[in-house]
Amino acid sequence: MANMKTAFILGAGLGTRLRPLTDDRPKPLITVGGRPLITFAMEHLLSIGIERFLINTHHRAEVFHTVFPDGRWGGIPLIFRHEPELLDTAGGLKNIEDLLEADDTLIVYNGDVISNLPLTRLIAAHAENKSEVTLALRSAGSPLNVNIDARSEVCDLRHVLGNPGVRSCLFTGIYIVEKRFLARLTAGLKLSVIDVFLDMIKNKTGTVGGVMIDEGEWHDIGSPEEYEKMNILLLNKRKAKE
Repeated sequence: MANMKTAFILGAGLGTRLRPLTDDRPKPLITVGGRPLITFAMEHLLSIGIERFLINTHHRAEVFHTVFPDGRWGGIPLIFRHEPELLDTAGGLKNIEDLLEADDTLIVYNGDVISNLPLTRLIAAHAENKSEVTLALRSAGSPLNVNIDARSEVCDLRHVLGNPGVRSCLFTGIYIVEKRFLARLTAGLKLSVIDVFLDMIKNKTGTVGGVMIDEGEWHDIGSPEEYEKMNILLLNKRKAKE
């Protein structure tokens, strides 16, 4: 692994399941525990020395500039890349390719996740296995739709290939990709990284690694129910400290 100073936070989703909270702002900017949701991801990423954040935008993109008027958070620059038409995860990655250095290794983080899992474990596994892609996985939660083999390599996703491997896992939406992975993608094409991963596995053109990280907490703020539960959890944590 060469140089990992950049994180790509996915911020372009419509957040339809969280309406009306997302009617006037992108999902990563809804307020959770008194702060924008995306800042939990940023705080987590700062713990591994990330020096800049790339964020794709689409729905109500102007609100990002209202919330972060100086284009920084925690002293770290925020670089926004707007998508007039949604490109999904693979398309979004390809759309930031020109912002990366030749030797960049990129950590990708869903903008609606709150977690404190030890990212050093993900980094170490990626470096040790020299994979093109490494996914942070958990052994419990829903859906358990990532399958790994005995070498901890991903052998199926969403049960598409019919290969159960030795274990079913939860994908956290946090992963590392080498810049060469972006050469697999087509500019302007709306496509999910899951489809690209499946193509790599099926055609044996590259390794999609996985590492099980059950330490720490992980929450996907994807529904009104999860949103309310997270607010209550953070409120209780705050009261416990007082």
